[in-house]
Amino acid sequence: MTRIKRGSIARTRRTKISFFASKFRGSHSRLTRSIIQQGLRAFVSSYRDRDKKKRDFRRLWITRLNAVIRAVGIGYSYSKGIHNLYKNQLILNRKILAQIAISNKSCFYMISNEILKNRI
Repeated sequence: MTRIKRGSIARTRRTKISFFASKFRGSHSRLTRSIIQQGLRAFVSSYRDRDKKKRDFRRLWITRLNAVIRAVGIGYSYSKGIHNLYKNQLILNRKILAQIAISNKSCFYMISNEILKNRI
């Protein structure tokens, strides 16, 4: 049986993998087995942290809204404000409200006064 030389195939497979790991440090960017392990770990982390980022931003927006509502002295907390917002059918999500509260406080005062005026 004839000898099969597969060095070029293995080399192309390894260089394909090593392009992904070029930013890693030490043996994690040089050794094939370590590159594969670190690559899998990086993919798992990126998948997990995409969901975590959404949670973190929602927490940030809620914290900002609560701080602005309490600083204004409107007379209610974040939870009561969101509850009254939905009661009055003013459908604004927390991201937009947080941006309005930071950039344009007078507009946020108008929204909060509208909520207080129509409080049931």
